[in-house]
Amino acid sequence: MSKNKKNTIGVQITSIAIVSLKYKGYISLTYIAKYRNNQEPFAIINNWMRGRSTIEFLGLWEKLSNPDFKPLEFERFKSEAGDNYFVLSPQRWIKSTHAIGLILKSGRYGGTYAHKDIAFEFASWISSKFKLYLIKEFQRLKYDENRRLSLEWNLNRTLSKLNYRIHTDAIKAHLIPVLITPAQAAQPNLFQGEIENLQLPKPQIEEQQRIADFLDSSEAYINRFQTTLRKLRSFKTALMQDLLTGKKRVTPMLTEPQEAGA
Repeated sequence: MSKNKKNTIGVQITSIAIVSLKYKGYISLTYIAKYRNNQEPFAIINNWMRGRSTIEFLGLWEKLSNPDFKPLEFERFKSEAGDNYFVLSPQRWIKSTHAIGLILKSGRYGGTYAHKDIAFEFASWISSKFKLYLIKEFQRLKYDENRRLSLEWNLNRTLSKLNYRIHTDAIKAHLIPVLITPAQAAQPNLFQGEIENLQLPKPQIEEQQRIADFLDSSEAYINRFQTTLRKLRSFKTALMQDLLTGKKRVTPMLTEPQEAGA
């Protein structure tokens, strides 16, 4: 389960808690029930769930939204609805049918939460007037969140453009040879927006570790190779100096393989 973000909205002097779960808004039925009965909100929720129309609504929502929903358990609850002995709690509904429209949370903002579609239906059962205020406040909250996310996205886009410019300038200045013309260095039909929107798969942690180990070993090999190359270049320079000054004769070096083969 992803990390939840909590918010509260005021509906007719009643604070309603909202959490975002997998980018979907879940509204507290417990807080809504307190509008009707502040002392026993769970009894209000259980009474609402005893109704046949409520069970039919919950079952239809799960069928449309939840591939793991258990329809047989749902049919059993629907057949028992209306009997005097029938009792249904959110916990029993979730456990028996694998429902996702209702969730239970603990802690400071704990209680029963429902997807906004279900929460609006419950609010309508509580009070049509309360439901209308709840919808308006929920829409206002989502509008504010979307506007904030839009500002963050524009900021990230601006930073991406800046980083892109810095990187391309650095590549042009230090990595692309001077002999290559700008036309040769350019990549045809490749635009900045395509690079910014390019999505790359993120490997698993084990794969990332293997990649890091490979890069570390490759870097160590390159460092050893560069050290050996520097030594060979120094040896070549010294050898050339000896040959030019006559300290070493070239002819014996050329004839050694022939003598060895004789």
